Amino acid sequence: MKFFGRSKTLDAKQKSKKSQLRDWTEALIVAAILALIIRTFVVQAFKIPSGSMEDTLLIGDHLLVNKFIYGLNLPFGDQPILSMRDPQRGDIIVFEFPEDKDKSYFQRRDFIKRVIGLPGDTIEIRNKSVYINGERYLTPEAVYKDGTLVAGPRDNLSPVTVPAHEFFVMGDNRDRSYDSRFWGFVDRSTIKGLAFIKYWSWDNDKFMPRWDRIGRTIK
Repeated sequence: MKFFGRSKTLDAKQKSKKSQLRDWTEALIVAAILALIIRTFVVQAFKIPSGSMEDTLLIGDHLLVNKFIYGLNLPFGDQPILSMRDPQRGDIIVFEFPEDKDKSYFQRRDFIKRVIGLPGDTIEIRNKSVYINGERYLTPEAVYKDGTLVAGPRDNLSPVTVPAHEFFVMGDNRDRSYDSRFWGFVDRSTIKGLAFIKYWSWDNDKFMPRWDRIGRTIK
């Protein structure tokens, strides 16, 4: 009887361990599903890999991107649903790089730029200066780090009209940005969200955080 009693105790312990393992497994699955939902529809982290948005965003800045403000992009839909608003001039957006549209999902890159032209706008660049619908467009965030004028669309772009459901974007570091001047427009359906806050920033040259940039909103 004593031996039988020990067996029952062992069985109870094993059942308890299995129950705990099942609870942990269920909790991890739920957490993974919630994380996937949040990343897909609510907010996503993004790291700045290049200097095209300097000095607004620096290499090593880590951002959060609001993914629901422009609506939800469904797999088989052309336009998002449940949109709070459309992208506006001056917004800093994350989008799928247009030249990657024929690549597989895992090969597509995300770009980040500032919205300059809205659907229907006519954009022109004369000697680095941007003109929208014939009027010069000035923004304090734009910087020019190359004093020379070069041939081509970087510094002089003939007038182009932004099609419906598309946007003209540029980097704030105007002389060192690969943007709509070179590859065209961003389709509304490829925009992933609005960059709104820097939650972390790392200076790789100094090998230390940039404390003054952490927690700052993005404008």
